[in-house]
Amino acid sequence: MKSLEGRVAIVTGGANGIGAGISDVLGSERARVAVADLDLAAAERSAAELTERGQEAIAVAVDVVERESVDRMAAAVLERWGRIDILAANAGIYPQATVEEIDDALFDRIFDVNLKGTLHSIQACLPAMRSRGYGRAVLTSSITGAFVGAEGFASYGASKTAMLGLMRGAALEVVGDGITINAILPGNVRTAGFEKLDQVYRDQIMRAIPMGRLAEAEDVGWAVRFLASEEAGYITGQSLVLDGGQLLPEGAS
Repeated sequence: MKSLEGRVAIVTGGANGIGAGISDVLGSERARVAVADLDLAAAERSAAELTERGQEAIAVAVDVVERESVDRMAAAVLERWGRIDILAANAGIYPQATVEEIDDALFDRIFDVNLKGTLHSIQACLPAMRSRGYGRAVLTSSITGAFVGAEGFASYGASKTAMLGLMRGAALEVVGDGITINAILPGNVRTAGFEKLDQVYRDQIMRAIPMGRLAEAEDVGWAVRFLASEEAGYITGQSLVLDGGQLLPEGAS
């Protein structure tokens, strides 16, 4: 697979968890990485770690809910490197709440970050991609909502499923511009956020994964790296599941 050397990648939510894994993989493949995150201090630490390993990275503050903030993010990357080739639209939240507990404020917040934030990120990067006739956008969705449900995550699943509808429509609109838009659908990934979830839920998840382990953030990063490659240029509007076989069993074990 061709090196990503010379390519410029933005990873939203890139400072921690899955985003950090994506940033690390893209950087190790010689892409220039903009670690974009609401927590600028965390983004700066992540970018510094990449730089210490000989990778080229910068930190950028961004609130994906705010269109102006996302536009500033794209402008900062263009000012530094003059191009945007890859967008890993990864920023997301997953607060746990039952259907009875969900109020309008929580529901709106989840959709603002997970769905509207993805839209803003795509919109901010498209002009630069179109100007060069090349672009790869990879969205972080989830198997939750698209294939499975989980108690306490109805709003999260709904937002991640809606993201796939956005992806398909957007992919068609840019298909003639050398730009692809795809999504990765992780199962359960070993992150600090997962470790904070209810122990009963975590135990249930571990029993449901045939591979017997959680995904590592880097596993997701390598999937993004594939869809961000030149070789994946004939793939668009598609979803790639990374779940350790969680969806495979026909019946409960």
